[in-house]
Amino acid sequence: MANTDNRWDQECDVLVVGSGGGALTGAYGAAARGLDTLVIEKTEYFGGTTAYAGAGLWLPGNQAQERAGLTDSADLGRAYFRAVVGDATDHDLQDAYLDRAAETVAFLEDNPHVRFEYRPFPDYYAAPGRFDAGRAVFPVDLPLPDAPHPLLAAVRPPAWAERLGLPVPDGPLTDGRALIGRLLLALESTGNGRTLLGTGLTRLLTEDGRVTGAEAEAGGRTLRIRARRGVLLAAGGFEANAELRRAWQGLPGADWTMGAPGGNTGQALLAAVEAGAATDLLDQAWWCPSLRFPDGSAAFTLGLHGGIFVDGSGRRFANESLPYDQMGRQMLAAEAGTGPDNPVWWVFDGRFGDELPGITVVPADRTAFSRAGLWHTADTLDALAARIGVDAGALCATVATFNGHAADGVDTDFHRGEDPYDRFFAQGEGANPCLVPIEKGPFHAVRIVLGDLGTKGGVRTDTRARVLRADGTAIPGLYAAGNTTASVSGPCYPGPGVPIGSAMVFGHIAAEDLAERTDAR
Repeated sequence: MANTDNRWDQECDVLVVGSGGGALTGAYGAAARGLDTLVIEKTEYFGGTTAYAGAGLWLPGNQAQERAGLTDSADLGRAYFRAVVGDATDHDLQDAYLDRAAETVAFLEDNPHVRFEYRPFPDYYAAPGRFDAGRAVFPVDLPLPDAPHPLLAAVRPPAWAERLGLPVPDGPLTDGRALIGRLLLALESTGNGRTLLGTGLTRLLTEDGRVTGAEAEAGGRTLRIRARRGVLLAAGGFEANAELRRAWQGLPGADWTMGAPGGNTGQALLAAVEAGAATDLLDQAWWCPSLRFPDGSAAFTLGLHGGIFVDGSGRRFANESLPYDQMGRQMLAAEAGTGPDNPVWWVFDGRFGDELPGITVVPADRTAFSRAGLWHTADTLDALAARIGVDAGALCATVATFNGHAADGVDTDFHRGEDPYDRFFAQGEGANPCLVPIEKGPFHAVRIVLGDLGTKGGVRTDTRARVLRADGTAIPGLYAAGNTTASVSGPCYPGPGVPIGSAMVFGHIAAEDLAERTDAR
């Protein structure tokens, strides 16, 4: 929207919208180059969905890998990335990500507050250039200072604590919270960074086609913020916006996302569109099977080491040990778990006791789930089938076939256990530890739905992280990174840490370009 009012409530060189990994990397990059940088965050916490994440970062050839003795490079990563993503996105954009990945890590680690380490976690596709043991690096745990620190105290709680209303644990910040905490300390150390919580973008302001600032809402008051160099949008996707998800993705609502509450409504995306931005990949998300909760929400589930998934017919439809995005896409293709009328059930036997045979980022209370009809238990498979409303003959035949696969060590239907990713989480015995028979009652069935870690469609950007119009020209003064953009990986999820890693690289690139601008107003 054209700016016709020259009054400003705040002024800065760079305005960053959002406070996840991409946003704070961009904010630190701008502030470290001497630019007065203001970060606004819509919610009461820093970190967005990044704070919920394990925070693996897919950044080939970086110095943290080297310290661990891992030989990797941009070219090795490119061979794999290109084999998986192909021509789904512009090769120049892919190259910008891959060629600047190691540099991003080095730039961040130049600050003493930021440190990464390599941990094994397999790449997700059997493609040339794959690392079977993985190439992701993770933030080193961040010890809390003796005295409370206001920035660290405002890092979003872990997903399980926030979703269940439990106290935040004592001790160091870990995983995504460690990444956010380290980036906040780095930003603070520059002396050029400021932050405002509870401040949500409402629209962008322009003059002569150039983005010069923004309006934001804070405590019922409208703030007009001037950004002399430009605005970086890194405020997540539209995963929490039911209307947009119905319109762009054909899904019934927005209750099953792992997006952090209070944000991710797509406002930054809509503001960019109003300013002339082109969009792409709006039907896409970082999909994942998720545990359905009694309050209507859902939580990311991965790393199955027991049980099978069956659809409403009582039959398997995919390899349950697939990487989560691929399993989510199998659910989409089978129209299984995408709504209330096409359930998926996680069926397993009594050998696991009251525990789920897999990893859920928010733990399940069996009693509460049973009361809500989301966890059924029976002494026989016939009785279990009746309780979940599937054909008993089909379910019994499915289990019998699967048990035969377990005895033989080969899943001839869906090849479970043949890939290094499958075996990474396996805890069974025998020739194929991914195939654990379902034979010891009582038998259980737990409701699974199609969830996501966020949407991955948004504004189109170029190799300098500038937001593009439909004609391919850049909107002056407007940059974007992370889930506010159309992902560099297109409809694919190549490996652990591509979402946050690519967001950080393009946040880094945006900061560099903003610092080099000579046309600031």
